[in-house]
Amino acid sequence: MAENEPTGAQVQAWRPSEAFRAAANWRAFMDAEGLVDYPELERRAAQDPPWFWNALLRHLDIRFRRPYATVLDQSAGPPWPKWCVGGTMNMTESLLDRHLAAGRGAHPAVVWEGEDGSIRTLSYAELSTQVNRVASGIESLGLRPGDAVGVYLPMAPEVAIAFLALARVGCIVLPMFSGFGAAAIATRLNDAEAVALIGADFCMRRGRRVDMRAAAIEAAREVPTLRHLVVVQHDAARAGPGAPETTRRDADGVHWKEVHWARLVEAGSPRHTAREVSAEHPLMIVYTSGTSGRPKGTVHTHCGLTAKTGEDFLLCFDLKPQDRLLWMTDFGWLVGPLQVTAALLAGATVVMAEGTPDYPETDRLWRLVARHRVSFLGIGPTVARMMKRHGGHPCRQHDLSCLRVAASTGEPWDPDAWAWVCGSVLEGNAPLMNYSGGTEVGGLLATNVLYPIKPASFSGPIPGTGADIVDEQGNSVAPGQVGELVMRQACIGMTRGLWRDPERYLDSYWRRIPGMWVHGDWASRDDDGSWFIHGRSDDTIKIAGKRTGPAEIEALLLATHQVVDAAAVAIPDAVKGAALVCVVIPADGVPASAGLRAELADAVVSGLGRSFRPRRIVFCSDLPRTRNLKTMRRVVRAALLDEDPGDLSTLMNPEAVDAIRQAAKDEAA
Repeated sequence: MAENEPTGAQVQAWRPSEAFRAAANWRAFMDAEGLVDYPELERRAAQDPPWFWNALLRHLDIRFRRPYATVLDQSAGPPWPKWCVGGTMNMTESLLDRHLAAGRGAHPAVVWEGEDGSIRTLSYAELSTQVNRVASGIESLGLRPGDAVGVYLPMAPEVAIAFLALARVGCIVLPMFSGFGAAAIATRLNDAEAVALIGADFCMRRGRRVDMRAAAIEAAREVPTLRHLVVVQHDAARAGPGAPETTRRDADGVHWKEVHWARLVEAGSPRHTAREVSAEHPLMIVYTSGTSGRPKGTVHTHCGLTAKTGEDFLLCFDLKPQDRLLWMTDFGWLVGPLQVTAALLAGATVVMAEGTPDYPETDRLWRLVARHRVSFLGIGPTVARMMKRHGGHPCRQHDLSCLRVAASTGEPWDPDAWAWVCGSVLEGNAPLMNYSGGTEVGGLLATNVLYPIKPASFSGPIPGTGADIVDEQGNSVAPGQVGELVMRQACIGMTRGLWRDPERYLDSYWRRIPGMWVHGDWASRDDDGSWFIHGRSDDTIKIAGKRTGPAEIEALLLATHQVVDAAAVAIPDAVKGAALVCVVIPADGVPASAGLRAELADAVVSGLGRSFRPRRIVFCSDLPRTRNLKTMRRVVRAALLDEDPGDLSTLMNPEAVDAIRQAAKDEAA
């Protein structure tokens, strides 16, 4: 049996052909290192981490100006590893200069399509020229290595250019969600003591013009360290002449200057040598939101982000130079910077699209795939359920035979949505790969294209992470048992602490089970070796001594086909400790009624037992979601309890919170 693939009774959503296995990037890595099979790779990576990371950096052809002396130094303890010690580099030389030197300057690097159907394409040579012009323009403003700069842009070519230009100068990139309000922008800029912000004049979302410049200006007034606001007119034909450049000064004399992006590009040099920085020089601070307190700033470096992204996308996801990658997301979510980094590291093409997957037509996502011959599609469960809601016909009327692989991350799958993507979208001809990790670490678990794939599963830990499933004492749990997902060894993709807050970093990840990184996800593995994620451990629903994750309950509700989405949360109960409440969106044509409530409650009881009969089922028209369409259960719970929901800055639809709050009151009346 090839590659020691799992045995035992199992339902497989996809099985790789021998040709697919032979052409897989993991196979090329193993051949280069003289390894017989993947299990041998796993064993050696666990036993000799320095060998593995050296081999990975070499295989990915990540460029260093000065070679590192030691790939991994753990003398300061597991939370504080040092990587590529003594090495210098600039990640843009691996993403741009390397491909130009190889004669691939004419290959498409970025393709963008607007809501109105307009298309822009940049080759590697054109992208490099734009990056160099902006990099030299940034330096002309006085920005230097180590300066923090916010990037508040929609997914357009300029977001890739800004990201790479800042990296080329050695600045620290602060990705911002394009839907942020002024307060959320200012909080992050102040935490990082940012000296500049690159924002857009506006963006289009579902046919509506969203004024981003106004939010940027309002935020800038609250950031005393800010010196420059660079404004991108991302579509000059629609934007018009734009506002004049201005200098603004407050009562205390703090000032910043507004600069047009076009002026930086025009004045900049098309040739700009990348700044040589330490391999561990901070590349990016990505903020994560919490239930309370300020957002946590995770720190990613030039060597760390490049190497881990290469492992996750090029090896685990099998991304190849001929691929075209489309993952409709936002630059403020880690997948935004990752897809740019991954595509360019591979020498592939990143496809970007303005707006949402189902506007202006419900089949827009499938039109994009067919028109741009997308071969690598990123699609999560929420997006799949949204597209499934429109029926199978919209995707079947387009030629999707170009799809070679699909990938998902961010939340657990329900069986129906998984089966729909595999059957209606991929038609059994391509794998739907699962990937789980976080803003703090990159990927921990992934499916493996060398093995058959079970629905909604992972093949296991990504090599080099030391991922395991443990009980509260840190002991590995047996197959079939649910436990905490942890890392037992340092990984090059780990955040280098939290920005200027080492104690919070240790409290958040390392002190719960000493010596282990506790990730905050429930996980399990079965007798065949497949792994499964059951949702966040802080989302756990425990009723009358019995415990489950919300994803399991939501899957039972969705399986009735009477609702198109659902969120399950626990609220306090004087007798049982907690009671289950389900907030659901009825399917089109399904009336919200007492009969539907009974049917949904019976479905949960049938699947999990009477202890989990929902106390209440609340009907709503939408669930609070982040810009990457991830449901925020903590916000749902707060709305049901009429409590302060905490940080809502990442929500794309904050109006859903008040709607759920009102629906809960109406249902209880």
